[in-house]
Formats: sequence, structure tokens, C-alpha cells
Amino acid sequence: MSARTAEPSALYDIPGPRTRARHLAYGVVASLAIAAVLAFVLHLLIGTGQFAAVKWRPFTYTGIQELLLTGLANTLKAFAVAAVLSLVLGAALAAGRLSDHAPVRWVATVFVEFFRAMPVLVMIFFVFVALQVQALPALVTGLTLYNGSVLAEVFRAGVHSVPAGQREAAYALGMRKTQVMAYVLVPQAVRAMLPTIISQLVVALKDTSLGFLITYEEFLHAGRLIAINMDYTMPFIPVVLVVSTIYIGLCMLLSWCANRVARCERHNVKNRDVEVAPARAGSTMAGGGLQR
Repeated sequence: MSARTAEPSALYDIPGPRTRARHLAYGVVASLAIAAVLAFVLHLLIGTGQFAAVKWRPFTYTGIQELLLTGLANTLKAFAVAAVLSLVLGAALAAGRLSDHAPVRWVATVFVEFFRAMPVLVMIFFVFVALQVQALPALVTGLTLYNGSVLAEVFRAGVHSVPAGQREAAYALGMRKTQVMAYVLVPQAVRAMLPTIISQLVVALKDTSLGFLITYEEFLHAGRLIAINMDYTMPFIPVVLVVSTIYIGLCMLLSWCANRVARCERHNVKNRDVEVAPARAGSTMAGGGLQR
């Protein structure tokens, strides 16, 4: 055990044997409760014949497979465009809220607070109906305005989370504000912001399902077409299971990619620290030699 691990926490006491045993019991009880609920739901599905082969056979049809793949591709296209635009808009709004000019801060603050409070569906319908925009641009616009406003607050909070001494030391070296942001604050803030950014992107991915309300042919829209156009042998439950499973898989894949990027970033930071340490020791010894 390293010395860092052995140090007591300043926020809470290290749990003792009884507390660890109690937490283990809580975890076991919670796991058993969740397993019981899942088993009960599975029992109901089996009892109503939801896993009968005849109800899943339509998924082997080429037409249905093509419809699902087309819907999935449209979902990923809308998400990719909305995610990129949301990150760009969030960065621009965060820069505005961190500006030294009061009018710029006011405009950015009003924009963020307005679109962050506005429901996504209302924005999508407004752009689609009032502005007579096509389904994909209307969906992307609504997702971008909302998620960009939320990400702006995430970026601003991430920059403020960097210790003030970092900013002061950079200014003391003669760096301009743009240099301080680009080379000192943002690289350190990204590591703290990454989990929240990914969580918001997962929200954007799930919100693409709102596109079916404006007839955008995304994944949920494809599942709905399958459910309502098939005969009684194709109930709604198998479609829901297939669509929800794929949505969950996409969200888990996005989270896995984010965790992988975070681990790589921490690994690179540790390597840089190891490389810099001998240089610092050498410079101190050299300075001492010159003083002598």
C-alpha cells in the first residue's frame, strides 16, 4: 500500500471492518432486489408469450432489417452533427461568459439561461413548424441550442475549477489571457469536465428520438413503423426490446470511449510528470553549483 493510499481522508473517516461489512450487506441486498425485479419482469414477458419465435421472426426479414439500419444511420447522423455543433456553441458561449467585457457576458448569459430553460421539444417544434425547416435541421437545431447552453455552463465551471494560482502564475510570466486559457486553464479543465461532457452527449444521443415527432426517420421512428404496420404476430414489446437494447448499447459505447480517452489522458500526464522531474532536479543542482 502506498503512502498516498494510507493517508486518511480529510472529507470522511476510513470505514472500519463493521462499516465495510454493513456496506457489503447493503450491496448484496440491493443486488438481490434488482435481480428479483428483473426476474419478475422476465417471468411476465415469458408468461405473455413475448419471446415466442413467431413474434421475433419478422426481424429476419430483409426489409425490416434495412429499415432499422436506415433509422440507426439517421440517428447517428443527427447525433454526430448536433454533438459537434453543441461543443462549438458551448465553447463560444463559455468564452463569452468568461469575457472581461460586460456586454458580451450579458448577451452570453441571457442566451445560455434562455435556451437551457427552454424544453428541447418546444424548440424542435418551433423550428420545424414556425420556421418551416426540414426535419433533420430542425432536430439538430433544437439539440444544439439546448445542449450547447448546458455545455457552456460545464465549460465555465471547469475553467473555474482550476486553482487560482495557476492563472496567477501564468499572468506573472507575462502571458496574455488567450494564452492562459489555451495553454494553462483549458488543458487542466478538460480532465475535470470530460465525465460531465460525455453525460451530456449521452443525453443528446437519447434526445434524437424526439425526431420521430416531426416525422424524422430516425431509429425510434423506424421501430414505430414496424410495430404499427405488422399484423398481430408482431406486437409492440419485441420492437421496444430491440430498440431500447441498441440505444443502451450506443450509450455504453460512448461512455466506454470517454473512459478510454480519460485513462489515456491520465497516462500521458503521468508520463510528462516523470519526464519533467529529473530536469527539475538537475536545474536545482545546477543553480546550487552556480551559487557556490
